[in-house]
Amino acid sequence: MQGKQKLQLFDFTMIVVSLVIGMGIFRTPLNVAKASPDTFLFFAAWIAGGLVALCGALTYAEIGSRLPVIGGYYKIFSYAYHPSIAFAINCIILVSNAASLAAVALVGGEYFTGVFIQGSSDPVYLSIASNASHIQTMQISIAIAAIVIFYGVNLLGLKMSAKTQNVLTVIKITLILLLIAPLFFAGSAVTETLSATHINTPLREYIKAFGIGLVAVSFTYGGYQQTINFGSEVERPTKNIPRGIFFGISIIIILYLTINYAYIRVIGFETLKQSKNIAAIMASKIFGVNAERVLSGFLFLSVLAYVNVLLMSNPRVMYAMSEDKILPPVFMKRNDKTDVLTVSLSVFAALCALIVFWAKEFDTILSFTIFLDCFGMVLSAGTIFILRKKTAHLNNTGIYTMKKLYPLLPSIFIIAYLFVAISIASDYKNNNYAALTGLSVLAAFTLIYFIAKRFTKRTDVK
Repeated sequence: MQGKQKLQLFDFTMIVVSLVIGMGIFRTPLNVAKASPDTFLFFAAWIAGGLVALCGALTYAEIGSRLPVIGGYYKIFSYAYHPSIAFAINCIILVSNAASLAAVALVGGEYFTGVFIQGSSDPVYLSIASNASHIQTMQISIAIAAIVIFYGVNLLGLKMSAKTQNVLTVIKITLILLLIAPLFFAGSAVTETLSATHINTPLREYIKAFGIGLVAVSFTYGGYQQTINFGSEVERPTKNIPRGIFFGISIIIILYLTINYAYIRVIGFETLKQSKNIAAIMASKIFGVNAERVLSGFLFLSVLAYVNVLLMSNPRVMYAMSEDKILPPVFMKRNDKTDVLTVSLSVFAALCALIVFWAKEFDTILSFTIFLDCFGMVLSAGTIFILRKKTAHLNNTGIYTMKKLYPLLPSIFIIAYLFVAISIASDYKNNNYAALTGLSVLAAFTLIYFIAKRFTKRTDVK
């Protein structure tokens, strides 16, 4: 069933940018810097992440062109593998996306309270339990409010949420440009850190540090794969899906590399390793303390953009799962006037709100989220090898194909995410056994699928 309203190329490109640029770029450079022994490895991780993202973007561009359907990120698993894999992977991806949204919303709440709530950044003030509890309650309330507001926006229809997304995305890009601006004002003192931090590190430790850094980088670059959920809701999908993904990811790579260079040059590599509120520090160093308030306001708007776009995308996965009779038919229910997937949207928004209450710290769910994503990335990108055979009749019909870059690009992408998954599993002591938890969740959802299928068969017999 196709929606009545279509997304244009600009709308779709802005969705790509918003799916990727959440609050990660204002937080994860800290994680990458802490893992990196020097600035060379720091930038190597970001460059590698960008190249992997581009490989993935072009791979998903062809997947989206060969299977342009609503809820494509579910459909490709069901079509290429087995419904049980589709169910299990997409359930953990929905949980992972909800956790990502919750974490980003909470980081936004940290920025907001850090500047606008007096004493919230003072360690002495926070050492008092009642004060710390009050600030945490404020942050949770802000995160919940963001979800509720944009739940309402999405209830008004795809066009309204897309227009809102365009405005918020422009604000987000403006914020990044503001953070890049200090490059033109910074003195030469900090610049020395770029050439002064290279140290000798054993190759094995270097590779391990690179893998740990890629975990945070993957989170920051991730999200573009969800664009194939919009499928036939895009105007001229066979052309605009690959174009939108390519334009969007290219913009993101340029912005990420530039802003990280700005971080290192302005505040220094060692300071970056210890700074959670990176953007606020950048603003205060160049534009003064008052700039922190303005910039934090922009940061909160960036949170809203990420919240909005995930609320747009994920209900379409539920729709596809319901269409395949994996979820109850009620998840396909649309509002006659606005064409909104009301039940799917409501359930996903509620899941996000629930996760906010336990996603109290960004770092605690980062590895868990990325490990879950690794399953989805590897298996979904792998479908291109199957889709090429099953949809060979579409060749030379105007769809996007990787041509001579196939199978190199999907192979690079798959190997990269296998490396990230192994890095998380090997660092189990520092990430609270995220890999083991992720495997358990995947096994549980697969078991649920077969139990539900068996129960359904018994009911049909009766």
